[in-house]
Amino acid sequence: MLLGSGLLSTYLALHVAERADGIWVGALMTGFYLGLVLGGKIGHRLIARVGHIRAYVASAGFVTAAVLIHGLTDNLPVWLLLRVQVGLGMMCMYMVVESWLNEQSTSDERGMVFSGYMMASYLGMVLGQLVLAAVPGLDANLLLFVALCFALCLVPVALTRRIHPEPLHPAPLEPRYFFQRVPLSMMTGLAAGAMVGAFYGLAPLYASRIGLPTHMIGLFMAGCIVTGLIAQGPLGWLSDRFDRPTLIRVCSAILMLIALPQAIWTDLPLVFVFMGGGATAMLFFSLYPLAVAFANDNVEAEKRVSLTAVLLTTFGVGASISPVLIGALMKTLGPNMLYVSISLFAMFITICVRPQVITGDNVSDEAPLQHIFMPDGISSSPLAAALDPRIEESHVQEQMQDSPLSDVADDSEEQHF
Repeated sequence: MLLGSGLLSTYLALHVAERADGIWVGALMTGFYLGLVLGGKIGHRLIARVGHIRAYVASAGFVTAAVLIHGLTDNLPVWLLLRVQVGLGMMCMYMVVESWLNEQSTSDERGMVFSGYMMASYLGMVLGQLVLAAVPGLDANLLLFVALCFALCLVPVALTRRIHPEPLHPAPLEPRYFFQRVPLSMMTGLAAGAMVGAFYGLAPLYASRIGLPTHMIGLFMAGCIVTGLIAQGPLGWLSDRFDRPTLIRVCSAILMLIALPQAIWTDLPLVFVFMGGGATAMLFFSLYPLAVAFANDNVEAEKRVSLTAVLLTTFGVGASISPVLIGALMKTLGPNMLYVSISLFAMFITICVRPQVITGDNVSDEAPLQHIFMPDGISSSPLAAALDPRIEESHVQEQMQDSPLSDVADDSEEQHF
């Protein structure tokens, strides 16, 4: 699923860049993230109505059809609607996968399962970029390959002999409470979402506009994602031993400086383009996991399910807004505006995360909780909270039962039987 999704995002960015400007490239990524955000609401209703297996199969078919329609028309407004459609379908698929993993995992296995899920997410994204490097032609064959990925990803679920999981719903969102309780994590998550969304949507356009051929663009994207994955190990070690707000601030300050060469010059040697891209990706992929870890340290255990959902939604809002805005800047002022924006977002975090505003009044008794490798926000749903080993299983179940949406699920199950 993520192999197909990663390849599709880069393919569309490069394809649109050949005949339109950066605004449309950014708008397509904005549409995708908008679909992901809206899918969190729509997906649980679909799952409650027809069950996990049918919802997953229907969503995979929905996404496959959207991918193929890209090959039938070059109309950009239609492509924008298709990107929203793909985001909606993929969010529903994420929710099914995550609730199923949670159902099949015991309490002492959740950490391993969560880490495996994160690794699979990054691996899928990397392989998608490597396919572009191996098959550099931007023709319909790549769309057919993406559709093939989405068609094949439904086969294991459609053929499973296991009983589908119990209904599992996102926790009620309480954004006002968390913005008051952990504003630093919320602002960091918002800015991190803006950087990650802009990277996935506009980095292929940046690489194309500075003269990289298609196969090198695939390698550039894959290298950046791999460095983001590699950074998770040292990041977890540091996060468990040092003050997390300080780490957020230090990472942001270094990111602000490292992004400057690519923000200023567009004619850097190829080796510096790859090194600078990898270094910046390593840092901005680190900010969201640090924000989640710090927030969990400062929120009661019974609120952590809702916290994860709010943080992911905040991340998605940032990722929805930034691509179209930065795309407009790239159209007017040049491709280096991508890294100018990343540097400015990093400066924003550095200014916001000031030691004097961290009182420590809300630190929980269990803090610091263990740092957990997190997906980058593009490959998970609010149900990922059920897999996070920092959240006690009893609190997950309590939050899910308290959700007003559980009544919908109960009614649908009674009607089904």
